[in-house]
Amino acid sequence: MRSGIDMSAVDQTVRPQDDLFAFTNGSWLARTTIPEDRGRYGTFDALREAAEEHVRTIIEETAAGSPAPGTVAAKVGDLYSSFMDEERVEALGAGPVLADLERVAAVRDASGLMGLLGELAREGVFGPVVPFVNTDDRDPDRYVVYLEQAGLGLPDESYYREPQHAAVLEAYTPHVARMLELAGYLGAQGAAERVVALETHLASHHWDKVTNRDPVKTYTLLDRAGLDALAPGIDWDAFLAGMQAPARTFSAVVVRQPGYLTALGEALRHEPVEAWRDWLAWHVVHAHAPYLSSAFVEENFDFYGRTLSGVPRLRDRWKRAVSLVEDALGEAVGQLYVERHFPPHAKARMLELVDNVVEAFRQSLSAVPWMGPATRAEALAKLEAFTPKIGYPDRWRDYTALQVEAGDLLGNVKRASAFEAERNLAKLGGPVDRTEWFMTPQTVNAYYNPGMNEIVFPAAILQPPFFDVDADDAVNYGGIGAVIGHEIGHGFDDSGSQFDGRGELRDWWTAEDRERFQALADALIGQFSVLETRDAPGTPVNGALTVGENIGDLGGLTIGHAAYRISLGGQDAPELDGFTGDQRFFLGWAQVWRGMARAAEAERLLAVDPHSPMDLRANAARNLTAFHEAFGTQPGDGMYLPEAERVSIF
Repeated sequence: MRSGIDMSAVDQTVRPQDDLFAFTNGSWLARTTIPEDRGRYGTFDALREAAEEHVRTIIEETAAGSPAPGTVAAKVGDLYSSFMDEERVEALGAGPVLADLERVAAVRDASGLMGLLGELAREGVFGPVVPFVNTDDRDPDRYVVYLEQAGLGLPDESYYREPQHAAVLEAYTPHVARMLELAGYLGAQGAAERVVALETHLASHHWDKVTNRDPVKTYTLLDRAGLDALAPGIDWDAFLAGMQAPARTFSAVVVRQPGYLTALGEALRHEPVEAWRDWLAWHVVHAHAPYLSSAFVEENFDFYGRTLSGVPRLRDRWKRAVSLVEDALGEAVGQLYVERHFPPHAKARMLELVDNVVEAFRQSLSAVPWMGPATRAEALAKLEAFTPKIGYPDRWRDYTALQVEAGDLLGNVKRASAFEAERNLAKLGGPVDRTEWFMTPQTVNAYYNPGMNEIVFPAAILQPPFFDVDADDAVNYGGIGAVIGHEIGHGFDDSGSQFDGRGELRDWWTAEDRERFQALADALIGQFSVLETRDAPGTPVNGALTVGENIGDLGGLTIGHAAYRISLGGQDAPELDGFTGDQRFFLGWAQVWRGMARAAEAERLLAVDPHSPMDLRANAARNLTAFHEAFGTQPGDGMYLPEAERVSIF
């Protein structure tokens, strides 16, 4: 049996005791150049490229089969061809967006603005607040509308106030002006200045990303009267009419950032309507730019690709076309992807891995010293209630109502957005669909959904180096086993641990246990807050922003390793490629996080991404005593961490 370790990537000049990431991946790093159309590149990206190629083949073969008009196959082909018809897109120029700009120019007051914001939200242009439908955190057996702060053209509120983002902010105003000029907007320079001023005002009332991780602080349930009282300047009736949503849609809403919504109401009352028109015109052009002529596409990429992320080259047109089809008809393509690329025996092997990881978690939760009997009983009950979803949904999405026209790219984008809006609004008042997936099978990722207490692993991530059905168990448990443990761990991290086994936001901890848990989380925050990634030296990690994912990684490693031991059934692991079973487990973990990022992209991710950089995720293994035992680390080694400083939660 092969080990599953990519020995060609290993750098023998580095000791794993000093840098597990560099030892496991150093030769790959030395010979690899980040593709010109990417801000970062690594294991995930390579698998995503492969999935993208597979999906392209599926789409083009489907279209070439002359499917009957109106069928899902025809919709897939027509949507793809509408994007690939570059000659038509160029000939139309700014034409497809002009009618929308006329609608913006017709706005005369705050009510008219809210009505148009509703229309545009239905079409995929989101305004200063975004509604979305999800299970009610306090009552997971029903759906409710959430209202989320929005309205910014930069990645995060910090870009409008923090000195390290000053260069990006300075480049933003001329970019807005150039985009408006391309659309023929009169007085584009002055409009751009007003746009940035208004966004800066909105950003000053945005909650930061750390605060937004708190599910209690971001849960304020209101009826319609309460919503009107919170933000009296917002005409919700006009907004709902624009969205073509029933008036009862906002009979119960969860406001995620109440203070922001109040400030937005005041801004709608006091900021000149001219400024709001400029702002909305910009957001219309910005949202539609990827589907307009090359002048818009290039200017949009120049700022959001080159300036923000340091990416030199725009992605090929076919890749962008595939992304559109994935967004609009992802499960239709996913059904064919699964038939071609996900063998049934892989799902059976995955279920075995999940069972062992759950058993390892059960043993851990039964023994962790910081958890008392009452909390332990609730934690074990939550673990028993976990639902694993592997590969693909049991029921595929119905796209009958989606209309696609081969010669109408922007119209297709708008209709796809409206289709999705109607699909979600239709959930309100109905039973919760616990079979729904929020990723397609061809997505290289995984997630934990606290409201449904489920862990979900799409088919595309279930391949090497995450999962190799023909490889040794050590690497599989270090790869996908630790990822399974990571996702289950989210159910017990600082945020997910506030939900119980049925997905209800409820405090099921004793005060003493929560305090002990928080002390461990704080230790992890402190540990990561002094770390810097090799891709952006000089910029430390935000330990408070990344603590949930770091807890997930720590839990994944700990529980994945315990599950590997369970899989051995008391037998000794063989030595393969010169490594023991435990060593291969940690190498399997480190090769999952193989990757590099451009400095600009690394700095952007440090500001907005709740995940730590790839190299630091790999080297989080230094918290495990099992790692130190496997490699015999000593004081003075780069990976050595004194036992008293190792954070052990599970």
